[in-house]
Amino acid sequence: MDGKGQSSHAGADSTGFDPKVFEAYVVKDPQTLAVNIAKAAENLGKAASEWLGPRERGEIIDAIDPLTDMVKTLSKVIEYWMSEPQRTLEAQSLLMASYMGIWMNTLHRLAGDTNVDDPDDLPKDKRFADDDWRRNPFFAFLRQVYLVTATWAEKLVERSEGLDDHTRQKAAFYVKQMTSALSPANFALTNPEVYRQTVASNGTNLVEGMRILAEDVAAGRGEWRVRQTDTTKFELGVNVAITPGKVVARSPICEVIQYSPTTETVFKRPLLIVPPWINKFYILDLGPQKSYIKWCVDQGHTVFVISWVNPDESLARASWEDYIRDGIDFALKTIETATGEAEVNAIGYCVGGTLLSAALAYHAKTRNKAIQSVTFFTTQVDFRYAGELLVFVDEEQIEALERQMNMTGYLAGSKMASAFNMLRASELIWPYVVSNYLKGQEPTAFDLLYWNSDSTRMTAANHAFYLRNCYLENRLTAGEMTLFGKPISLADVKIPIYSLATKEDHIAPARSVFRGCQFYGGDVTFVLSGSGHIAGVVNPPDKHKYQYWTNGPVAGELADWVKDAKETPGSWWPHWQGWMEAQNGKRVPARPVGGGELEPLCDAPGTYVMVRS
Repeated sequence: MDGKGQSSHAGADSTGFDPKVFEAYVVKDPQTLAVNIAKAAENLGKAASEWLGPRERGEIIDAIDPLTDMVKTLSKVIEYWMSEPQRTLEAQSLLMASYMGIWMNTLHRLAGDTNVDDPDDLPKDKRFADDDWRRNPFFAFLRQVYLVTATWAEKLVERSEGLDDHTRQKAAFYVKQMTSALSPANFALTNPEVYRQTVASNGTNLVEGMRILAEDVAAGRGEWRVRQTDTTKFELGVNVAITPGKVVARSPICEVIQYSPTTETVFKRPLLIVPPWINKFYILDLGPQKSYIKWCVDQGHTVFVISWVNPDESLARASWEDYIRDGIDFALKTIETATGEAEVNAIGYCVGGTLLSAALAYHAKTRNKAIQSVTFFTTQVDFRYAGELLVFVDEEQIEALERQMNMTGYLAGSKMASAFNMLRASELIWPYVVSNYLKGQEPTAFDLLYWNSDSTRMTAANHAFYLRNCYLENRLTAGEMTLFGKPISLADVKIPIYSLATKEDHIAPARSVFRGCQFYGGDVTFVLSGSGHIAGVVNPPDKHKYQYWTNGPVAGELADWVKDAKETPGSWWPHWQGWMEAQNGKRVPARPVGGGELEPLCDAPGTYVMVRS
């Protein structure tokens, strides 16, 4: 085995057989291995107890049954292919032809032919990087059968012409979940790297892995939370979220943080950042090198950030209107008190931007002109092309979710985190299952994944309103949403807008963001950044990573806009700064935190952000 855990084949004879390779799979101490497997089983039992205990005590009630919806959805695919004999034959032929090719390929390998290539249509997959997925006939056979079967199952869904778009999208999602879970890379006996490690360590990797699993279920208080990073290496206010500032105001819904200036002069208009309420704000302040907040302060902005409460059952009825009144509007009043400025610039990130858009439409209706320009990061206001999250949104699923939330008063943060992870299960779930539980390795420290694991709860009323009015009924762009008794329209929002989408975003797809920009009544500067929902936004200039595209007015389809767009290497942050200065570049002497009118309540990052779910 080399330093990367891959087997060496330098000793292979003319038939391709290398005794040293096969020796790595031979158990040398069966007694010790048996003892360790028993210990691993004992730890697995502890994990099962941690999972069952809260359910037996009634602390966890699983009102949502995704398995039922999966069976119902996939049965429609099966029904389509089985309803006509010709379709059934076509489905079988698609698979059998590929299996025959794999079988012949395997026979050649067993006969000593080392020049056998994979079938031409076999997809590349980084889960099968180990040499023995190709060199060893057994593992090569497993890999090829799995990839062919997974591809076949996905094709069946794609070609199910009798299904409506939503059912097909759900079926494709469920098939991807199943194929990701059933990969031979996820099991000790069918993963060559894990198999070799198990033999070499006499199963101590499985003992450690099941211990980590039990700890993860215990940490989730009965919910399985796969560990993606070493959370012990991070502490809020110590090595993440450390930009200096103070909490200058607090409501039941949020804390308002003002950051200390680092320049002698600052822009006259303060800057308010509205982060998503489904995550914690410090994604924009991971550390000095990655902090968008610090960068803005260093450019001369007086930065205020909303830190949303991590709600419990006492805030069950807190609604969208409460989040606008006691969140956004509360922050605007705080800024005016602290700075004396009635006009501000604002930023909304993801669903924070959706909430801010609705608030702006209401402000336009009530002639509130506090926000003079707005920037949106990966913000959807129209949900026709909302992407993969739509698989979780239909009347039946939302009703089940509402029943779950009404029992507790909130949606557990782990539920939303699991949904996001499931969208990229092959990257965010199963690699950690293999590494943590099969290899018995503690994950490394990574600040982004620490933030990702620090999920927040969502109030029942607020989240239900969002799902129904935005995802399910798409009321915001239809002019059918009502706030504080008034119908609102995005066409009334006429202030300058800077809208950033990211090219590889699976949560707020660029096409969806682009379409939403066309519903505002004013000028929109649309910018497309490289990478995804997080990395495309949190991309400091000194990293020299990715790129961004700019073009003219927002109209038509994104694909047409991209054709003639100008590509610029690096971060979009300086481009945004130039746009901000063009709105109003006037500067004033730097302002002290609180402005002498507000007594700071505590140091940043505040108290609300410290509450873990």
